[in-house]
Amino acid sequence: MTRIVVLPHAELCPDGAVIEAEPGQSLCDALLANDIEIEHACEKSCACTTCHVIVREGFESLEPADELEEDLLDKAWGLEPQSRLSCQALLKAKELVVEIPRYTINMVSEGGKK
Repeated sequence: MTRIVVLPHAELCPDGAVIEAEPGQSLCDALLANDIEIEHACEKSCACTTCHVIVREGFESLEPADELEEDLLDKAWGLEPQSRLSCQALLKAKELVVEIPRYTINMVSEGGKK
């Protein structure tokens, strides 16, 4: 099992969380399976950026993003060098520490939530 530390997010996971997931599972599926309702507007088909996360630790253990994911990430709100689309980041055995950005591009275009 892969250990994932989710940093606190005001709406989705106020206290943070530590979850376990099977290697090979996408980070998005692991979060959803553990009741962390990360947005995934395109139903995990790599067609949007709403499942954007920042991998604070363990980034190097993930396979590199492909060209389509890289192109989409360019449109993500709060993009950082360790950003990934959680629907495309397949887990390995190494522990990850992830941050779910406060906003998604959907929230930004709609004026955000307070």
